[in-house]
Amino acid sequence: MDDQVPHPEDRQQQAAISHLLLYYLHAPIAEGCHLRGVLPAPGAVRIAIFAGDGQTFLYEIPHDSVAPTYIPGILRTTLVGTQIYSSDDIGDVMGMTLIRLHPERITSDPHPEPNPEPEQGQALSVLRALSDPGDDENPFLIGFLMTGDSRMRLYVQQPGRTGIIGVDIHLTDMLTALIASLPTLIEEEQRHQQAPDDPHCDVLVDLTGW
Repeated sequence: MDDQVPHPEDRQQQAAISHLLLYYLHAPIAEGCHLRGVLPAPGAVRIAIFAGDGQTFLYEIPHDSVAPTYIPGILRTTLVGTQIYSSDDIGDVMGMTLIRLHPERITSDPHPEPNPEPEQGQALSVLRALSDPGDDENPFLIGFLMTGDSRMRLYVQQPGRTGIIGVDIHLTDMLTALIASLPTLIEEEQRHQQAPDDPHCDVLVDLTGW
C-alpha cells in the first residue's frame, strides 16, 4: 500500500463498511457467496468474496462512488448477475482476482441499491443503530422480536423513565428517518396502546405505517 496517510473521511468510510459487513461473516451475501474480508486501499475499499466455485474475488469500490449502506446491494447485484469487465479493471492481489467495480455502470441510479437487503440484514442495521455501546448505564434498546412479514417489535425504555415500551416497525427503506425520530414518537401518548398479549412491555406503539 502507498506510504500515505489515509484521508480522515476515507478512514471513517472504511470503518463504517467494515462494521456494516460484519453480519455477512455468518450469512451469505448472495447464494453460495461468503464474505472473507474487508481490506483498505488508497481511496477505495476492497471486499473479498469466496464464490461457490472455490475462487475468492476481491471487489474494489471507490470511496467517492457510493455511500457505505449501498455496498451490500451493489455486491449482491454484481454476484447474481452477468457482468462484463475491461482488462483494466481486472488484476491479481494476494492470490485473489481483483475486480474494480464502477457502481454507476451497474444501474442508472448514482446511489444504487438494486437488490434489497435481506430481512435479517435490515433488522441488524436497526438494532446496531439503536444500540449505543457508550451508554451502558442508560440503554435505550433492551430487547427485540422478529414478528414476521418484515416486521419487528423493539423493546425500549427512555432514560430516567419507568416502564417498557414495545414499538412495532416495518423493515423498510425509511428506517433512517424512523430511527432518528423514534425517541420523540414514543413520547406521544396518543400513540400508546395496551399490550394485553405481550407481557414483556407496558404499552405498545405501532409505527409500521409511519
